[in-house]
Amino acid sequence: MKTWLITGISRGLGRALAEAALERGDTVIGTVREGAPAIETGRGALHLRSLEITDPAAVERVVAEAFSVTGRVDVLVNNAGYGLLGAIEDASDDEVERLFAVNLVGPFRLIRAALPRLRQQGSGHIVNITSIAGRAPMASSGLYAAAKSGMEGLSQSLAQEVAPLGIKVTAVAPGGFRTDFLSDHSIRRSGSAVARAYEATVGRALDHLDAMAGRQIGDPARAAQAIIAAVEADTPPLHLLLGSDALARTRVKLDAMREEMDCWESVTTGTDFPGETS
Repeated sequence: MKTWLITGISRGLGRALAEAALERGDTVIGTVREGAPAIETGRGALHLRSLEITDPAAVERVVAEAFSVTGRVDVLVNNAGYGLLGAIEDASDDEVERLFAVNLVGPFRLIRAALPRLRQQGSGHIVNITSIAGRAPMASSGLYAAAKSGMEGLSQSLAQEVAPLGIKVTAVAPGGFRTDFLSDHSIRRSGSAVARAYEATVGRALDHLDAMAGRQIGDPARAAQAIIAAVEADTPPLHLLLGSDALARTRVKLDAMREEMDCWESVTTGTDFPGETS
C-alpha cells in the first residue's frame, strides 16, 4: 500500500483522489486550510494536516510530519490552488502575487522540502495538478494560465533532474470537471466588470465558463482513478490530460503550432550562422 501526501483535499479533485486512495487501503496525509472535511476513509488511514501553502515554515513542518507517519511518502500530489478570471489588464499586483504564491511558489516549496527525503528513499512520484489552461490558454484566464504553465515547465525540467534518482514526475492537466472549481470557493475575478474593449474576448469566455458551471463533462471520481492508474504504471506519463475536452483543446493548439512553425520555418532557421548545424 502507498502513502500519499495530497494538498487541498477539502473539495474537488483533491477530495476525490484522497477518497480513491483511501478506498484502496492506502494512507493519505491530506492538507486543508481549515476545518475537517467529512471524507470516506474506506480501508485506509487518513491523517489531516492544516496547511497555508504560502507559509514556508508550515510547508516544511507538514512535509516532515508526512514522512514520519509511515516512514516514507510514495506519492506527493500538488493539488491545492485556485483560479483567477478576468482580463489581464484588470488584475492588481496583490491578486497576481497571491495567485502565483499559491499556485506556483507554494508547490515548488513543497517539492523542494520533499526531495531530500525522496532521494534518500530512492523512489517516489510527484504529481503536479496543472490545468488545460496551462497547455492551451484562452482569454479570461491569462494569469492563471501563466501560473499553471509555470508548473508545467517546472514538471518537465524536474522530471529530467530526478529520473536517475528513482523519482517520477507527472503533470496532470484536467479539463472541465464537475466540481465547485467555478464557484467562489475556487475562483476569483479581477476588476468589477469587463472593460468594453474585451467584451468580445474576455466577456465571451466568462459567459462560456458561467454557463458550464455545474455541467462540466468530467467526473472527478474517474479522474482520481486515472491518476492512480498513472501512478501505478511501470512507465507513467510525464504529461497526462484528463477529459475529452482537454484532449480536443490540446489537439487544436498543437495543430495551430505546427502550422505556424511550418509557415515561419525559413525565418526560424535563417537566424543561424551560415554553415552551422545544431
